[in-house]
This record gives sequence, C-alpha cells and structure tokens, in this order.
Amino acid sequence: METNLQKTMPALALRGLTVFPNMLLHFDVGRAASIKALDESMGSGQPIFLVAQRDLAVEDPQEKDLYSVGTVCNVRQLLRLPGDNVRVMVEGLSRGRLLEMTQTEPYLAARVEELPAEQPVRRSARTEALIRQTYELFESFIELAPKMTPDILLSVLSSEDPGYIADYIAQNLPMRTGDKQAILEELRPVRRLERLCQSLRREVEILEMEQELQGKVREQLTRSQRDYVLREQMKVIQQELGEDGAGGDSELAEYRQRIAGAKLPREVADKLNKEVGRLEKQPFGSAEASVIRGYLDTVLELPWGKKTKERVDVAAARKVLDADHFGLDKVKERILEFLAVKQLAPQLRGQILCLVGPPGVGKTSIAMSMARAVNRKLSRISLGGVHDEAEIRGHRKTYVGAMPGRIIAAVRQAGTCNPLLLLDEIDKLGNDQRGDPASALLEVLDAEQNSTFRDHYLEVPFDLSDVLFITTANTLDTIPRPLLDRMEVIELTSYTDEEKLQIAKRHLLPRERKRHGLRGGQLKLTDDAIREVIRGYTRESGVRILERRLAALCRKAAMRVVSDGVKSVHVTGDNVEEYLGVRRYHPERLSRTEQVGVVNGLAWTSVGGEILEVEAAVVPGTGKVELTGNLGDVMKESAHAALSYIRGRAAALGLPEDFYQKKDIHVHFPEGAVPKDGPSAGIAITTAMVSALTGAPVRREIAMTGEVTLRGRVLPIGGLKEKTMAAYRSGIKTVFLPADNLPDLEDIDPTVRAALRFVPVEQVDTVLAEALEQAGQAAAPDLPRPHQSTVASREVPTFRQ
Repeated sequence: METNLQKTMPALALRGLTVFPNMLLHFDVGRAASIKALDESMGSGQPIFLVAQRDLAVEDPQEKDLYSVGTVCNVRQLLRLPGDNVRVMVEGLSRGRLLEMTQTEPYLAARVEELPAEQPVRRSARTEALIRQTYELFESFIELAPKMTPDILLSVLSSEDPGYIADYIAQNLPMRTGDKQAILEELRPVRRLERLCQSLRREVEILEMEQELQGKVREQLTRSQRDYVLREQMKVIQQELGEDGAGGDSELAEYRQRIAGAKLPREVADKLNKEVGRLEKQPFGSAEASVIRGYLDTVLELPWGKKTKERVDVAAARKVLDADHFGLDKVKERILEFLAVKQLAPQLRGQILCLVGPPGVGKTSIAMSMARAVNRKLSRISLGGVHDEAEIRGHRKTYVGAMPGRIIAAVRQAGTCNPLLLLDEIDKLGNDQRGDPASALLEVLDAEQNSTFRDHYLEVPFDLSDVLFITTANTLDTIPRPLLDRMEVIELTSYTDEEKLQIAKRHLLPRERKRHGLRGGQLKLTDDAIREVIRGYTRESGVRILERRLAALCRKAAMRVVSDGVKSVHVTGDNVEEYLGVRRYHPERLSRTEQVGVVNGLAWTSVGGEILEVEAAVVPGTGKVELTGNLGDVMKESAHAALSYIRGRAAALGLPEDFYQKKDIHVHFPEGAVPKDGPSAGIAITTAMVSALTGAPVRREIAMTGEVTLRGRVLPIGGLKEKTMAAYRSGIKTVFLPADNLPDLEDIDPTVRAALRFVPVEQVDTVLAEALEQAGQAAAPDLPRPHQSTVASREVPTFRQ
C-alpha cells in the first residue's frame, strides 16, 4: 500500500556520482537499463529516483549494491549522443529512502519514501560561526584548486540556509562518493554542514601539502634537470612520508639482487650493473628505460651456469635409439661413439654432427632421440629460408624491437647452457643485402671460438662450448665449404624396401592405428600388403608418403568398422587396390628381347634409385650429334666425351674412320619432362652409341653406371646403394660398376648383394666386350674380354667414407 510519501518510480543507479536536492546536474548515461528508465520517466511525466552504487565495478546492480538514500529528481532534458549514449539534465527535488526494488527488467523501479523537506533553522551564534567557517574553507579551496572558478563562491554567499549551503558545496566539490553520500544521508542541516566542514578541511590540507611539495621540487630543479620533474616529486613524497628512500626503488634493488644471485662472469656482471646505473638515472616512463629493462630481463633469463646432468650410459642410449628407429646403423654407431668418448673424457667439446640425406629418412627424429638418449634439453632452430645475418647474431638493442638471435633464443628456451641444438635445413640458408647467415654460423659451429660467442643484442660473451650441435641437410652442394669443414658429415641413405617393411610394421602402423582409434585386431596388414603399398603407391627415399598411405588404410578401416559394423579389416597384397585405388607406380620392366642402341643405365634421385634407359639412333647425315631428354650440361658433356672416345677407337670397333662425318647420332633419354644431369651415365651413353653404330644388340639383363673419360677410363660415382636397389627391383642380373666403387658394396643390402652379379670395370672396352651380343662383335675381334674379378654374394673389402 502506498502513501503520499511512498511512491513507486523508475530508478537509475549512478556510478561515481551523487545528486543533491535543489540542484541542476547533467551527466552521460550509457547502460541500456538506465536509458529505458529515463525514457519511462520522461514519457510518463513521473519523477525518477537517482541513487549511487556502492561498488563502481558492478554492471547490473541489485538492491544490495545500492545506497539506501538517494534523490528524487525531475528529468529536464534528454539528448541522444552518437554511440547509443544519452546526455541528461536532472533537477533534484528531495531526498528519498529506498524501501525496496520492485523490478530490475527492463529497467530498475523502486518503491521510495520521500523524506520531508527541511524546516527553517533558527540562526544561532553557533550556526552563524559554522557558516562563516564554511565560507572561509570553501574560499581557500577555490584558491588552491586549479579547476574551480570564483563564480561558485558567489552562489554560496547569497544563501544563509545551512542545509542548502552544504548541498551546494558538496555537489560542486570533487570529493569521494562515500563522503558525498554521507552528506546526502544526513537529514539535519547543521549536522550536515559540520560534516561538510570536516571534508573541506581535509581537502584544503591535501591541496596545501601538494603545493608545498611542488614548491620544494621547484627549489631543487635547475635548468638541466627539468626532464626529471616526476622523479623529483617522488623523492620529495618519500621524504615527507619519512621513508628517505629506504627501499625506495624496489625495481632497481631487485635487479641488483638478481645480478648478485646469478652465476655471472665478472664481465657480464659489471656490464649489467652499469646498465642498472643507467636505468636509475632515466626519467620515469622514458623509452630508454623500457629498452634497458628489456635488456636486463633478457640477459638475466639466460641459463648462466645451469646445466642438466648428462646421461653417458651407452647401453641405455642404444636401447633408446633402437626403440625409436629401425636401421640407421652408421648414425647410431657414431652417437654411441660420442657417448663412449664422453664417458672417458667428459671435458671433450666441439661435437658438431651434420646429418645429410633425402627427405623423410629420419634426420630430425634421430636428433630428437639422441637428445632423449643423452638426457639433454632439445631446442630446434629451422634455418630454411633465413636470409638475415641478424637472425643468427641478433640486432643491436638500439634498434626498435631488437631481440637476440635464434641461437641465444634457443638456449634461453632450453633453460640450460648444455642443450642439444638442432639446426634444421642448414643447406637452405640464403643471403642478400642483409648479410650472410652461413658466415655468422662459422663462429657458432667452431669449438675454438664459440666459448666467447657474442650476440649483437647481448654485447657480452656467452659460452656455447657445452652445447651439442646437430645440423641436418638434404644435400651438401649448397653448404659453404668453410661451414661444412666445421661439421662431421654422417650420410643417411635411402631405405631399402625391406627396411621400409620393418619400419612400417614396428613404428608406422602401430602409431597410425592408435591415432585413428583402431585396436590391433581391427586392422590387419600382411607383409605382402605392406610391400605392395611400398612398391605400388610410394616412390621415395624415406617413409613419409608410406605413413600417409598407411593412414589412408586406417581411415578406410575406421569407416568400415563404423558404417558397416565390420569387426576386423584384413588387407592383403591382392586387395590393396580396394582401399587405395589403382596402383600409382609400376616397376620398370625389362625389354623381352635384346635391342640395338638401348642400354639400361642406373640413376640416383632424391626418392631413391631408378633405371634410366639410354637410346641411341644412327642415321645418314653430316655428323651432327643430337641430345634430347631434358639434359643438364654435365650429361651433355658426357655424351660428347663418349663420341670422342669412339672416334679414337674406331678401328678397334670396326667403324670407318670418317663415320662421324657421314652419320648423325641421336641420343635420347625417355621421360623427357624429368630433368637429368650428372656424369654417371657415361658408360651407358658410350655403350648405346657403339651398339647403334655397329648394329650389335645390348644384353637386356644388364645395367651399368660410371663416368667415362676421353681415353675410356671408368671413374667412380655416388649413390651406389640406391642404384643397385633399383636394379634389383627391375630384375637386372648383372651390374657394371667402376672398380673404384668396389668398397662401397659393403653398404649395400645383403639381399641385393646376393641377388646381383657385380662386374667392376676400369675401361670401357671391358664393358663393351660383355654388354654387346657376340654376334655383333665379329667386326671387333680385338676387344678385350672382361677379367674374372666379378663380385656376387661374397665378402667385400672394408670401406669407410
């Protein structure tokens, strides 16, 4: 039930603002509920209750969040502003007491008891004295406050009502909300004026103290010290509080404490203490101070003297490496040798290994396994596409946004000064006008220099001699010689099909099953199925594409398990096409008959070895030599060298001496879209030309590789392991190889070595005598027969790279 003094009206919660009766006040409103309350008051013509919030941070205040006393006001004016804000002018009518909140949506409404208007106060001597004291304090406040105008004092002097005077001054005084609310809640005019006098007196004292502090600061300033105004003010405030600077700058004290507590070399500690001294002299908030703080934080966060305990147990490391990788025996052997030497000579430094091999053979993963085996923290730095020297050495801290280089950043990330740093793709470094990153790495990867490595940002030496560096590369051709000289190169060759089979069974397939949520019994692959995937759906040196194909099989199996309710999917060599589609790669097939001018060469590619056919055709002409098949300069030069050799041996081969003037020779390499280069096809080109010129067919079950000189010598080549694997896959029975490559047979897979017959040759005549069919050699009776130093499945001499 409502009485004359109790009314229900819209309410508006104020933040940081108090409205007094008989006052006009304008302010901005942004909350949607508050704007709706104003619209309701304006539209219905009823007053609105303005009450202050206790906590300014509350966005949707409830009754408990509001003071109990507010002001009943009339909305005089409402102005819409851009951005959904409203500027309102209100006129205070009377004080009101909040009885209860009647609604909170869509706007606040409250039942309010209007407090009765104040009765005239009898003018006693005490009241008169209180009013005069208020005038004096307010006048002093206006003089001290920088933003108060004297016009406000005139409005106060024109009134003799203590209640109105208190309300007017409180409305215009920049006081805290709590102090204003206390004055608003005081209903007795004289008592209200007393409260105002107390607040005025405190404000005047604060303003006087501020002016006194400013005066002391101005006395201490000189012309050269005007940039330090804020710092001087802080010092004076500390003196007035009796602190006298004791523990005054906790930040500087913390930096000095951190420098003293860190195990820093003397040069580094002196440099940092000097920087702290510079920081102390900087004005508050200066840009230079921010740069110094960033520098100090970066240097102090480096792991000075912090090391992880290295594990040098060779047997334990062998277990870790064997568990993570199949094969890679040479790499594992070198890592275990490193640990063995480390166990006997812990002080040995300067271990920098370079793992070189085609993509996907496990260079990065073997480095990660090594870090786990030796219990070192691992940080990986990708160098592919890095062109800026500052990426390695860092930027001078005078530049905006300067930071340390990647080496120091990796050590900082590892949190220890003896991590294993993996420098990935070191062969793909570039250089431009910003410098040569490869040259910057010369100091990093030099055991004699990296103990005092200086990053441009740090400007102090940092010891990298305890860091174990491992680099990876796909090729050595693009690595500068001085940088390559600092590293011990370990080559990772292509995996054989049997190695891929074991890797798939032991590592890839279990991992993919787990990744796709399959149990071991839900997807079964036979060895023939895996071999079919390797041969028919991948062509690579490593196992990345193989892993993707196994993932595809897992997805197909998961689909059948979920959709068709199949309990187990069994993949064999015969039904692989049902899951992976038509076979993508077909094995090289040998010709059914011997052909004239067609020779099987052996080529190395980044995805392994391949059979590379060489075709030669001879037609009447004027002695032109045509070379086709997207050949590089080196391969073209090999063809011209072969022709010069044939011209020199024309009589022995039964050829007319002027054959090169009356015949045109065309040498072609099929798959013309694939670039080809290198000297190892020399004996294949020579044999094809001789076959085409003499009409002698070439035996179809042989393949050959080797470089040829003008005098017919056969020089050694590389990539023998991959080339012999291609010959084995293609059904080749005999392989001609340079005699100097005989020791390389040690690295060939035993299965391949047992299946092929290897003929080491030193002269092209030896190749021609056996490669060409005897019927076509009647015209060349003096060609020497190959000697009996052929190699099949037997032990070979020890060979070290």
